[in-house]
Amino acid sequence: MTKSVESTAPAPEKMTGERIDRDLLRPLTETSRRYWAAFAVCALVLGWALFAWGWQLHHGIGVSGKRRPEFWSLYITNFVFWIGISHAGTLISAILRVVGAEWRRPVTRCAEAITVFALLVGSMFPIIHMGRAWLFYWLIPYPNERIMWPNYRSPLMWDFFAILAYLTGSLIYLYLPLIPDLALVRDKARGFRRRLYSFLSLGWRGSETQWHRLEKIVSVMAIVIIPVAVSVHTIVSWDFAMTINPMWSSTIFGPYFVVGAIFSGIAALILAMVVLRGVLGLQAYLQEKQFNNLALLLLLMSLLWFYFTFAEYLTVWYANEPAEMAVWASKVTGPYAPGFWAMVFCCFIIPFPILAIKKLRRRTSLLALASALICVGMWLERFLIVVPTLGHPRLTFNWRGYSTSWVEVSITAGTFAYFTLLYLVFVKLFPIVAVWEVKEGLRHEGKLEASAQAPLMNR
Repeated sequence: MTKSVESTAPAPEKMTGERIDRDLLRPLTETSRRYWAAFAVCALVLGWALFAWGWQLHHGIGVSGKRRPEFWSLYITNFVFWIGISHAGTLISAILRVVGAEWRRPVTRCAEAITVFALLVGSMFPIIHMGRAWLFYWLIPYPNERIMWPNYRSPLMWDFFAILAYLTGSLIYLYLPLIPDLALVRDKARGFRRRLYSFLSLGWRGSETQWHRLEKIVSVMAIVIIPVAVSVHTIVSWDFAMTINPMWSSTIFGPYFVVGAIFSGIAALILAMVVLRGVLGLQAYLQEKQFNNLALLLLLMSLLWFYFTFAEYLTVWYANEPAEMAVWASKVTGPYAPGFWAMVFCCFIIPFPILAIKKLRRRTSLLALASALICVGMWLERFLIVVPTLGHPRLTFNWRGYSTSWVEVSITAGTFAYFTLLYLVFVKLFPIVAVWEVKEGLRHEGKLEASAQAPLMNR
């Protein structure tokens, strides 16, 4: 029988600073065979994806599955999916920090790293999608000698500014709380690593003034990043909603996309936590309360996602407008029906009882299963938003079915490998659980020995 998180990882009543440092810094110095095996597999998959992209650059965009009228396919599906996954960290971490949720402390950095890496992956797809990648600067809004001024009415223009602002803010929000831990690693490292962490830690000494400034700027960034994160996926939804294509011109697309983004983001975060907890031996830090609280948030987002999906499909069915009903039928009963019903089962029917029943959601294997299914279901949802509508435009003579190509599938697989590879490198260079936040949280709970409290009491 699978054991619950609580039964497998009882937290000690008292923790020492030395033990916390040893546990959370160990992945930086010790490398297992499983790490190198995962690294090698991801590198091979990414290498194959780069070969597929090179094939596309050489032979043209025609080698992908994109055909008239389906000019958006897996590339835009992946773009929307990864931008949604990016809401796992910065948005969730910022909200929990603003409301003062103490249980968030071991989770924040894991989540914030997901945001940055998902944005790095997602932002590649407009370049891959345009085919001639060497003309990527056409996507950048700047005055130029060709007197081709940017079209500020285009949603693609809004995407550029929104994603750039979100990525910049997320990098800052990830880096600032890293500084005290970088200084800790600096003091324990030797040689090149010591010089590297000395540079990155910006001369941190842990003075009262430095702590005060860090807390203030992190609090400001937490407040600023929330509306930025919400606006990003709202703007991505407007790429669709600002058109007159069937089942795209919807007034609820903004909140619908934001809810879906947070939904998939929390699921990705739980998956990452389960893997990190098992592989790195973080049972004493990623405990039952973190998993239970995130599962409850995931349950809430599952209900909201089902509500928005039901409202979207119900209003189309009730209006019975021919062009929209053609798309509706292709999803619900037509060629895309297997994907549609798989989405419903993955996002709601299977995860809901797991998340709603306490005994089930406390089992890490079932919680990981629910999270994995949600990620799959949300990818299918993005696909079903993009492809069926483009395959059934309002002019019926232009209808056709969609078939993907090995190039698109290879690049899609490569993005997941690339994301995992970035995470593997990050875990090797930086503590994936914030050491100083864990110590501070234990001090507030009275579970940190007095000898370990001194560096934090200066605050």
